[in-house]
Amino acid sequence: MNEYSEHNAEEIKYRPIGVINSPFDEPVNMPIQSAAASGICGKVEIYDKFVGGLKDIDGFSHIILLYAFHKSEGYKLQVKPFLEDVVHGVFAVRAPKRPNSIGFSIVKLIKVEENILHIENVDILNGTPLLDIKPYVPGFDCFPEAVSGWVENHREKISSKKSDDRFV
Repeated sequence: MNEYSEHNAEEIKYRPIGVINSPFDEPVNMPIQSAAASGICGKVEIYDKFVGGLKDIDGFSHIILLYAFHKSEGYKLQVKPFLEDVVHGVFAVRAPKRPNSIGFSIVKLIKVEENILHIENVDILNGTPLLDIKPYVPGFDCFPEAVSGWVENHREKISSKKSDDRFV
């Protein structure tokens, strides 16, 4: 057994730096990805003690939000994703029921007003705890040669597919 085995793993704790506000109070009928949430607006409220970290964020058109799937309980290692009825491993999908319930979305940053970030293309539940923000940098984050595994066959469905109750 090595020092990184499951038996020796320490619990990792995160504290929210803010909260995400969106028009979605329930996960059913939400867009399944931010690419399918064009024009849907929301706000991110950053807690006062973290506002200093927003310096210069207004120079970015898009940001990456890392958050806790706060309404998700438990996990399954194999799931049927929203795009098809074939079972895949949880690490090959973006389902919310994961061993560590961490989600991310790339959203458009519209404007910054003190501790409020106005965002667009929101696919996140209202009241979601925000764990971190990172700037989206095309030179770092865009890989045109990337292959999307099983999702390749379902690209046309992404913009119209909505979530259902399978992960509630």
